[in-house]
Amino acid sequence: MNTIENKALVQHIHDELDKGNGKAFVDSLADDASWKIEGSTAWSRTYRGKKAIREELLDPLFAQFAGPYASRTERVIAEGDRVVVLFSGDVPTKAGKRYNNRYCYVYRLEGGKVKELTEYFDTALVQEALLPPAVVHAG
Repeated sequence: MNTIENKALVQHIHDELDKGNGKAFVDSLADDASWKIEGSTAWSRTYRGKKAIREELLDPLFAQFAGPYASRTERVIAEGDRVVVLFSGDVPTKAGKRYNNRYCYVYRLEGGKVKELTEYFDTALVQEALLPPAVVHAG
């Protein structure tokens, strides 16, 4: 795939996320995808494989949300197999906190699938608003 096709794929993923539909995102992950979350939070590490991304990251994260996650894409920039997305999200948590973060996602695509994703975000907000994934998973 070329730059235009890669950008269109990621734009479609984020258009769907902005509508509250995460299926396009999950479906776009390669089986051996990796998702690196930067920083030094309890969530920060590299999740390897679609199964681990779902079970160790997405499931414990969304289990904390008290309502639908509202995503708003601001900009999509692409060059070759890399696509960068600036966006924000907002959702109340079951603990009564507001999780309204801003993100920069750097995608690397291969064969029409997300092969690598690196996430940059407000780490202080994550530590304030979210429980660590192990606590959610154990609960």
